[in-house]
Amino acid sequence: MPYTLPAGLLAGRVILVTGAGQGVGSAAAIAYARLGATVVLLGRTVAKLEQTYDAITAAGGPMPAIFPVDLSAATDADCEALAQAIGYQLGRLDGILHAATEYRQLSPLNMQDLADWNAHLRVNLMAPAAIDRACEGLLAKSPDASVILLGETHGHEPKAFWGSFAVSKAGLEAYARIQAEEWAELPNLRVNLVIPGPIHSPLRARTHPGEVKDGLPGVDEFAAYLAWLMGPDSRATRGQIIQWSKGMPA
Repeated sequence: MPYTLPAGLLAGRVILVTGAGQGVGSAAAIAYARLGATVVLLGRTVAKLEQTYDAITAAGGPMPAIFPVDLSAATDADCEALAQAIGYQLGRLDGILHAATEYRQLSPLNMQDLADWNAHLRVNLMAPAAIDRACEGLLAKSPDASVILLGETHGHEPKAFWGSFAVSKAGLEAYARIQAEEWAELPNLRVNLVIPGPIHSPLRARTHPGEVKDGLPGVDEFAAYLAWLMGPDSRATRGQIIQWSKGMPA
């Protein structure tokens, strides 16, 4: 029988969600809050973060926090300030979902300049590593901390024209494996990377604009899976590259 999310699964936890203003990030933040978590909403557009904030409070979830940060320009000092603010204001951190994603356009490599490469690498690869480094001290104090990275099909199996976007996501898989090994002796701290496959999301609308989206899993269905992976019932799942298609664990 498929797993069902218990009420209060994430009660008392503090979870940071990047890219929380839309798509998977927003859906996951709302799902986490409905299960009792206090969510830290990070993104570059305050108006979008406020929409997620309003959806959480309207549903009766714990009051979230908003941190507007442009990850394409964030520095180590910005990441450390984020971690310090979470520690000071909320006192703990029990998980991070790295949902922020930079995607520009499909194009051949000979048309991708350094600006394209820099944007993709900074947001999709460098920012998650920098945030995890800055927040590791807080995460290590949690009895059960879960870090989730979002991969992408063309990072796992690169194809022509996906260019620096695919390279950034392939690099994220390498980072996930390295970080998992370095945290292997910490039973209370785990990291996994999830490749969602085709889902009906704003990113999919941009990468496949002419595709009929009927029948694709929605962001809410994927968010439910991410809630399981963030919670205590998935504690044994660590250091994995997970290819998700739909549904919950059996």
